[in-house]
Amino acid sequence: MASSGEIQRNLIQRVNVGDSLTRSAARYPDRTALVDGARRFSYREFNSLVNRFAHGLAERGYTRGDALALASGNSAEFLVTYYACAKLGVVCVPVNLGWRPDEVAYVLGHSKARGIVIEAQLLPVLGETVAAADGVTDVIVAPGTGEDTGDHLPFSGVCSANDAEPDAYVEDRDPISYLYTSGTTSAPKGVVGNHTAIYLESLSVAVEARYDESDRFVAMMPMFHTAQLNAQCTAAVMVGAATYVMRSFDAGALLDLIETESITQIFGLPMMFRAMLDHPSMADRDVSSLRRALYAMATMPEAQLRECLDTFGCDFFLLFGQTEMSPVSTLFRPEHQLSHPGAVGTPVANVQVGIMDETGKLLPRGSEGEIVYRGPHTLSEYLDNPGATEAVFEHGWFHSGDVGRVDDDGMLWFTDRRKDVIKTGGENVASVEVEKAIYAASPDVAEAVVVGLPHERWTEAITAIVTPRPGAEVNAGELARALRAHLDPYKIPKAIVVAGELPRTSTGKIQKNVLRSRYAGFYDDSPER
Repeated sequence: MASSGEIQRNLIQRVNVGDSLTRSAARYPDRTALVDGARRFSYREFNSLVNRFAHGLAERGYTRGDALALASGNSAEFLVTYYACAKLGVVCVPVNLGWRPDEVAYVLGHSKARGIVIEAQLLPVLGETVAAADGVTDVIVAPGTGEDTGDHLPFSGVCSANDAEPDAYVEDRDPISYLYTSGTTSAPKGVVGNHTAIYLESLSVAVEARYDESDRFVAMMPMFHTAQLNAQCTAAVMVGAATYVMRSFDAGALLDLIETESITQIFGLPMMFRAMLDHPSMADRDVSSLRRALYAMATMPEAQLRECLDTFGCDFFLLFGQTEMSPVSTLFRPEHQLSHPGAVGTPVANVQVGIMDETGKLLPRGSEGEIVYRGPHTLSEYLDNPGATEAVFEHGWFHSGDVGRVDDDGMLWFTDRRKDVIKTGGENVASVEVEKAIYAASPDVAEAVVVGLPHERWTEAITAIVTPRPGAEVNAGELARALRAHLDPYKIPKAIVVAGELPRTSTGKIQKNVLRSRYAGFYDDSPER
């Protein structure tokens, strides 16, 4: 237990994500901080609510190192909970709303969560899971979009009348969050993010992309994922910008919001920008307030990128990184979008990028190998998993699991995830290379995903699953012939499957593991392909 003097000294010097809100509220008390539907919060009001909730948690016995789970869609209460935990030194454990109940149960147990903040509409799905979780003593229900018919603590009822800054001792490297990565063959790993990592990553993104207090951001990607939370929301608070909450992506609703609120920044997936471009009202929309558009998960097909630049008339950035890097490690900047199509950018401040071979030797520029990082953005560890932690920090670098190269000009090029490199006929083929070629070969393809499927002759057969753009048709044979101008013969897919939709994670990322499982027997009856 820290003494009063230790706490006071700690409050002066510490690096704490919660303190960034305190300081922005002091600088810009009357500026808009958060808009959630009809609710609008100034920085003074937002900070006051965070402090009230923090005091309410403290009055219930929450203290440094305790874990509080958070099952919520995008909402003011999500951010209030996150910042309240930060100020107390409590660890926030966001729940991915795409998880199955058994996965939620695992995370609640593994994180040792002593309570959960859950939106009312989620209780019918997760209520039994939460009730059965050992150690979860507090179920705090946020309003969300439903109604709580049980005997739970209402979010507003936990909030204290005291809105003074909490006096809590928190170390700079104390955990702020456990973010669980999806496990396709094993249990998910808990990525331990610390205050220094998140604080510096948020500042890096804000500096590199030139955020400022006049910005108005839209938060439409899930806040329970690090890209929306720590590359957008926390960075917005750092500089005193406003965040407009959307529960989910809707092209028409987003275009409405851009026009009515003079939005300056949007962040989404390439498929979301495609949906806006194809929206029937796009030609009549005024999007001139936009300064920048950020995208992630995948590079954007060059034809679509050019159309976006012409239509939206603002700077485009690709964010590249991963949960373990808090998450941004490189930015593909506006000046490189057309000069280096397909690259993933140059390092942000505080991040050093290297390319390493399997023996731990750093490779010269131009060589291909595993992408490795150093810098304070890096995770502290995997929670209660020393083996995985030791492996990922081997040779004194963080190992990303990605394959790529750094060219002489310092540009990073992502080749593929190690697990997605296709081993076919004795050759290694990057699925990403084939996907890029498909986009270049046909403007009628909306999305393409390439996987290796079991094959008697080829070991893994390169297989493409594509979806057509609205109103268009894709002929598999014609597409295969068109690919001859873009790929070596052995890289052309052995089969092209035209599908209506693709399986996705909660953030919209295509699930290649699901496709590999779904089509595992595709060549069983046709080995001659």
